[in-house]
Amino acid sequence: MPKRKSSTALAQSTASPDLPIQVPVVGDGPPAPKRVARGSRSSGRKVSMNPDKNANILDAPEAFRASPDADTKDERMDLDKMFNKEKDESVPSLVENGDSDTPLSELSDIESLVKATAPPTKASKKGGKGKAAKETPNEKTVEPATTKKADAKEPQFLDPEADGEEEADEEEIKAALSRPPPVNSDVLPLPWKGRLGYACLNTYLRFSNPPVFSSRTCRIASILENRHPLSNPNEPPHATKNRPDKEKPASVRRGQDFVEQLCLANVRDIPKMLRWNDRYGIKFMRLSSEMFPFASHPEYGYKLAPFASKDLAEVGKVAAELGHRLTTHPGQYTQLGSPRKSVIDNALRDLDYHAEMLSLLKLPSQQDRDAVMILHLGGVFGDKEATLTRFRENYATLPQGVKDRLVLENDDVSWSVHELLPLCEELNIPLVLDYHHHNIIFDATQIREGTKDIIDLYPRILATWKRKNITPKMHYSEPTPEAITGRQRRKHNPRVATLPPCPNDMDLMIEAKDKEQAVFELMRTFKLPGFEKINDMLPHVRKDDNKPVKPPASKKKTPRKKTKKQIKIEEQNDEENEDDNDSTASTPEPPSLISENEIGMGGPDGRVYWPPGQEHWLRPVKKIVKPRGENKKAPPGKEVDEQGRIVTAAMRRRRVKEEEERVNKLQKEGEG
Repeated sequence: MPKRKSSTALAQSTASPDLPIQVPVVGDGPPAPKRVARGSRSSGRKVSMNPDKNANILDAPEAFRASPDADTKDERMDLDKMFNKEKDESVPSLVENGDSDTPLSELSDIESLVKATAPPTKASKKGGKGKAAKETPNEKTVEPATTKKADAKEPQFLDPEADGEEEADEEEIKAALSRPPPVNSDVLPLPWKGRLGYACLNTYLRFSNPPVFSSRTCRIASILENRHPLSNPNEPPHATKNRPDKEKPASVRRGQDFVEQLCLANVRDIPKMLRWNDRYGIKFMRLSSEMFPFASHPEYGYKLAPFASKDLAEVGKVAAELGHRLTTHPGQYTQLGSPRKSVIDNALRDLDYHAEMLSLLKLPSQQDRDAVMILHLGGVFGDKEATLTRFRENYATLPQGVKDRLVLENDDVSWSVHELLPLCEELNIPLVLDYHHHNIIFDATQIREGTKDIIDLYPRILATWKRKNITPKMHYSEPTPEAITGRQRRKHNPRVATLPPCPNDMDLMIEAKDKEQAVFELMRTFKLPGFEKINDMLPHVRKDDNKPVKPPASKKKTPRKKTKKQIKIEEQNDEENEDDNDSTASTPEPPSLISENEIGMGGPDGRVYWPPGQEHWLRPVKKIVKPRGENKKAPPGKEVDEQGRIVTAAMRRRRVKEEEERVNKLQKEGEG
């Protein structure tokens, strides 16, 4: 699996050759200055925020994943397939490769520690052939802070991006096949009284026209380019005809205006998403961490107030009106247990950004407490006890506003429920139980795989929430049917087949690639409240979008000379119709317009469900334009050339002449 690039590497690879980019190198030096609050001034430059029309606006990669820790290719929607695009290898694909300019992608900090303690891969066992064995000249191995050896039976997959699709070796498969079968509970939480939710992106709204989503992002190169004024400031921006002129002086404020427009476009789409959810019985959603691109970057970072304060408050107002719960999940590189100071500094900035975003929603008191930030403890870095100590020390330095929102989740790489629960009880941190992760990483000496034994820990888990008066939440997903080993089982299935044995009033986040459709699948299967409002889409057809009305094409005919008789008849007709209004050309009446509030809402029949594997239903059928003349039959007795033209006698003579000239030229070259 291709690794995520560091911020420096990606910025250099995505920038145009003549655009100087100076990305700061984040190291162990003095901490970066605090983010500076910027005003809400606007340069007046209006840029299209539709990624279908503006190549500088990208889909954030994490929004298309089942969760921030799901990073295999098949766990994300194939946008090239969705948009009927041929893949262009020369253009970096942010979604496919998981590239990001975020400063949290410090792989040099994490990979070196992983290599120092992780078990050898199959490629390394075969003599170092393959990607895992390659090492760049500047890469240095960093020794872990401690050298305490972990138990041999303990899972050692320390890489937070371990690929679930990586080919497993024979020993790994043998160990997986010998594991005892899971012991699952037969309890179903029915009648259901809780809230089902999905993460970050609504597939139906993302592919409506215009698209509605809150995870637009960009590259640092685009920010730097937009610091320059347009070639023609009096005209709107255009991809080719009116681009920023790099020869004109740059302005940091102008580049920041570009980012702020993007941010506000993201925020202003959320109320529509919330109302859409409410119409179909969904009351729970995770906000995208990439709603404000580079907000926690050491150089390009910025405060959200005051420019986004009003729009975020509007989001909170709608959420309060609908009783909708909103949460966030900072990415896998936000780690408070790392031995690297640069990783900790990045994590502190990122948590501060998420806390500010949630605070600016201005939610009512209970909804505000319920707006939590879910975090993984991260890697073990060779010594779990030392990592836990570092986490305690760094947690103590957090602002109270961050502590009030921070919750921990068990993961599928290193940390089990039994390891995190005592820490959460000690530090008064709520614990999010993830059933999928629990079935991969668990303490086999105390509990069996499956959903039955974990029920005994419910009282302690729920108590971590009740102590802070926060509504509990849990995560549920399922592995793909073909998965065998632990790493393969990390991959999330696009949808889930059942409900876990959680309390029937639980807020349950469904982490699946198909997003709201995975929630619909459960609603339909168990006849949950609101299922009757959901109907199947018509393939490739949308009846809740306004189609542009094209005026009738005017057919211009070459005027012909009229006879005296024709002129006389026209004059008589004009006299007869002089008092009528029928002399003007009639135009077809435009179809009735759908109100802005109803665009993308599924129409009166609620046609918003697409069956598993049929995500292409969300887009119109691809129009295949055949080359001119293809499959065109020649008239009887006529010949048609490659372009579909009828071959005339003059064309034949020209061909013969060209052939004679070619032969003569070859003969002269041979004589020479």
